[in-house]
Amino acid sequence: MGKIQLMDEWLSNKIAAGEVVERPSSVVKELVENAIDAGSTSIEVFLEEAGLSFIQVVDNGSGMDESDAMLCFSRHATSKISKEQDLFRIRTLGFRGEALASIASVSKFSLKTSDGESGIEIQLEGGHLVDKKPGSLRKGTDITVSQLFYNTPARLKYLKTIQTELSHSIEFMNRMALAYPNIAFKLVHNGGTLLHTNGRGNVQQVLAAIYGAPIAKKMIHFSGESKDYKVYGYASLPEVTRASKNYISIFVNGRWVRHYLVQKTVIDAYHTFLPIERYPIVVLYIEGDPYLTDVNVHPAKLQIRLSKEEELLPLIEKTIRECIRNAIHVPIVEKKLKPARPQTEQMNIWKSSINETKLEQIVEKLSGGSDVVKESEGAENVQEERGTTPAVLEDDWVLPKEEFQQEPQVEASPIMEEEEVVEERKEPFPQLEIVGQIHGTYIVAQMEDGFYLIDQHAAQERIKYEYFKEKVGLVNPNERQTLLLPLTFHYSQDEMFILKEHREALEEVGVFLEEFGTNTFLVREHPTWFPEGFEQEIIEELIEQVLKSRKTDVKKLREEAAIMMSCKKSIKANYYLTKEQMEALLEDLRKAENPFTCPHGRPVMIHFSTYEIEKMFKRVM
Repeated sequence: MGKIQLMDEWLSNKIAAGEVVERPSSVVKELVENAIDAGSTSIEVFLEEAGLSFIQVVDNGSGMDESDAMLCFSRHATSKISKEQDLFRIRTLGFRGEALASIASVSKFSLKTSDGESGIEIQLEGGHLVDKKPGSLRKGTDITVSQLFYNTPARLKYLKTIQTELSHSIEFMNRMALAYPNIAFKLVHNGGTLLHTNGRGNVQQVLAAIYGAPIAKKMIHFSGESKDYKVYGYASLPEVTRASKNYISIFVNGRWVRHYLVQKTVIDAYHTFLPIERYPIVVLYIEGDPYLTDVNVHPAKLQIRLSKEEELLPLIEKTIRECIRNAIHVPIVEKKLKPARPQTEQMNIWKSSINETKLEQIVEKLSGGSDVVKESEGAENVQEERGTTPAVLEDDWVLPKEEFQQEPQVEASPIMEEEEVVEERKEPFPQLEIVGQIHGTYIVAQMEDGFYLIDQHAAQERIKYEYFKEKVGLVNPNERQTLLLPLTFHYSQDEMFILKEHREALEEVGVFLEEFGTNTFLVREHPTWFPEGFEQEIIEELIEQVLKSRKTDVKKLREEAAIMMSCKKSIKANYYLTKEQMEALLEDLRKAENPFTCPHGRPVMIHFSTYEIEKMFKRVM
């Protein structure tokens, strides 16, 4: 007699439960997803002891008739797919038909369901039918799972504490509430409500229910679209951060998934906006043809494969990054030409821009004959003095003005004049008046409403980062400096092999390696804009980046190079500046693309409003 035999259905269900039902949250996941697929607009989940002793899921979906209710506990019984082609265009959360059979095999299971015309109530224990009787006609389904894993005690030994198991169920319910804001979700544990959403379709209201209203107010909407994908959602302002990546929620066609590359792309979109090891809160919705996604990868269906990632990932990064840049209110100046005003209109505008006292003084001067020439000469001298560039430190920590790309000057024609139009922002870079310096580290500058503390190192780090980022992106052969004594770098044979393979990428960031013997590289030249005295250190760190990852990302290398050079070259703490030097620093900061954070994501300036100051001194209630 042969050794191979067909497995009993009850035993096969129990084995399948080992993959599908890992913990109480797995039961919650499968039952809630079934309720969503049934078209429910209200789903309530009740737990006791984190679900180990009691789980109840009540919905108002389509329900089932008696024949479907009896069949749903059979393995691979599903209403989601009927033919092979359906497997490649899955639009529902469930499709395998294993969940109910697996859950029922390791628990005491009760099902009450009705399609509005007939109702039925079924009781099972360990997958075996115990009782069946007519039920109420309330449309929808009510499932109760008690004594989970009562017949598989080995599984109970591997469960965590009540708090840990409950946290998994809370996390899942939070994700579902975000994925389906048009469904009212309720989660109750031991009689206490942990989550309650109204189902009105407002994502920010769901965010408020999960994270609190203050956080929800700091979430900004973004959206973008390509030929095959549409991405949209909400992203937190850079000031709102978390220590874990777990606050990035990714939904693909309504399914909550974990996708490493998409998560990494979201984090890259915040590059230089967040401190190191801090992460944003992001809710990302991705919509596309189901044919582009493969969800049949893992039993838990949390991992998927995406087609055309080379199109999707840049779309996500660009959309979120533009959203963040716009949200930090960096002013954008555009040059526009408009028809010149008539001379009389120009005179009226000029008159209205100065007060009456000043106008009387000018008229008096004009009537003074020769005094007119003296006043004109004096005005020119004053204008020249105001136009002079403030002095810089001897160590040249302020970037030379010529290193900033200046916009071409447009000569005004007889019928056209130049107008400077500033795009409106709620919080543009403020007009600041220098007050002084604290501990040689922080600049104090006041404005109409309170004052700012500016970190001088972070401020110049941002200025130089944007300067070096442009330089590294365009390594010019004419901007190289030949060394009198070449720099030497020694590496092992395997490291030499890696560096040879990625030599071209290193050259794109200004590292020109030349083989010299078996374990040595020489660098005979480097870009002139490498910070003086730090050339060898920067080259070593860039090489270490390649050796560490064993692959080359030119974009990332350029970022690392720009950040390193900006940090090395920036003024340090405990360095006292003159008022002119502080003014020059703030003027350069004003021109930066993002003047509010340094390349590492730390704040450059902190604002203290007049109200906050008066409140600290108990001058307001």
